[in-house]
Amino acid sequence: MSARSESLPLRHVLTLPTMGSAVRIARETTEQVLTEWGISRRHPTVGPALLILSELVANSVRHAADLSPNVTVIYAAGTDTFAFAVHDRDPHQPTLFSPGTVPGSGGLGTVVELTLGLGGTAVIRGDADGKGKSIWITLPL
Repeated sequence: MSARSESLPLRHVLTLPTMGSAVRIARETTEQVLTEWGISRRHPTVGPALLILSELVANSVRHAADLSPNVTVIYAAGTDTFAFAVHDRDPHQPTLFSPGTVPGSGGLGTVVELTLGLGGTAVIRGDADGKGKSIWITLPL
């Protein structure tokens, strides 16, 4: 991966109510956006990316809905990189990497395992006001 997410030329933003249907809509939108950008659904990164995205949006719905009426998905891509972030306004920042994390343990453990297995990165970025966060996933294409 040669590009930082800020320098990726292709962008799309999706904001949805923080409710159960957000997972399905975000996943369908991801498939549409990737197709529009010329990234085949058969690309080996796409299936795991959809699973990671679904888990992150589900976590926002499950854990942040009381403080965050919306969840926002930010997509970005370049010639060799696909990145996306899931943003909500809950200030709690979960631990992505911990010494006791068991691979395949579900939830964020699965997100991290899949991301690292693809040679990608996972980063949490807090909002400037401390009242929200984004989890950024960057994957090579």
